[in-house]
Amino acid sequence: MAINELRALSIFIKTAELGSLRKAAFALNLSPQAASQALAQLEQHLDVRLFHRTTRVMSLTDEGQRLVNEAQPALLSLERAIAHTKEGKNEMSGPLRIVGPRTTFIPILWRLLDEFCTQYPSIQPDVQLEDAVGNWVEDRVDVGFRLGPSAEEGVIARALFPSQLILCAAPKYLSRYGVPHTLAELTQHRCSAFRNSGLMPWFFKVDQTVINYPLPIAFYSNDENLELQAILAGQCMGQLSGATAAPYLRSGQLLPLLVQYMPDIASYFVYYGSRRSQPARVRAFVELAIQRLVGNTEYVLSTEELITGEQYAKTLVK
Repeated sequence: MAINELRALSIFIKTAELGSLRKAAFALNLSPQAASQALAQLEQHLDVRLFHRTTRVMSLTDEGQRLVNEAQPALLSLERAIAHTKEGKNEMSGPLRIVGPRTTFIPILWRLLDEFCTQYPSIQPDVQLEDAVGNWVEDRVDVGFRLGPSAEEGVIARALFPSQLILCAAPKYLSRYGVPHTLAELTQHRCSAFRNSGLMPWFFKVDQTVINYPLPIAFYSNDENLELQAILAGQCMGQLSGATAAPYLRSGQLLPLLVQYMPDIASYFVYYGSRRSQPARVRAFVELAIQRLVGNTEYVLSTEELITGEQYAKTLVK
């Protein structure tokens, strides 16, 4: 049914209820002329007369009464469905579909979810974590997080914080194997590698150009936490994201190396659809993510912290 037919049918039923076209127009916030025209178009479309009209009274014809009997329940159901849909947009309950990267982002996302669900316990998060970027529409995404903005059309992307790639090693490792002072010296060290549908290279910034550097690998893993444990245990050194490494670097369990070559190649983004069509629960979660993560220094090491850490690492000798 076209929208104008639905409008005309609403005018017809309201007129039947009130016994007056003028009263029906007022109740529906329409001009009497617009209501009269819509009703005439409906009668013309159906090729039947729906009302007997006098100067003072409107009464239903047999055909009009039949249409009221059959259409009124359906129209009331439709009106309730529309009202419920409008109300649902503003309710802080229901499903919230979130996608994001599995690698590096789980602890960050969990803290957001924990705070959000504590505040709004009627919301049901549906979280899919994959490092590969999926399809926004097919996956029915409400809110997404990615390392770099989404390429999907019609998606708003907001930068949260930079993703540092920091070469790290435990003091135990450095005391045993020494501290590399140049990229070339890395070939003499035990390096870790992360597998994610392929071997992830290490990236460094040399003369304002980001390069990937081939290295001898002593430890392979497709799990970031396992790689982290190997680095903390002193089995190898590795290039970790700032979000993962920050607490261990600040506690001294890990030390940064070759910070002058640290690349700045990406940032984390939150992405979402048009603000005008967002349900309240989606809007609230996006606002929380922006509030908690934009410019968050908890997951980003300052230049001073990196330089101080590397200076201490250089005091450790084999």
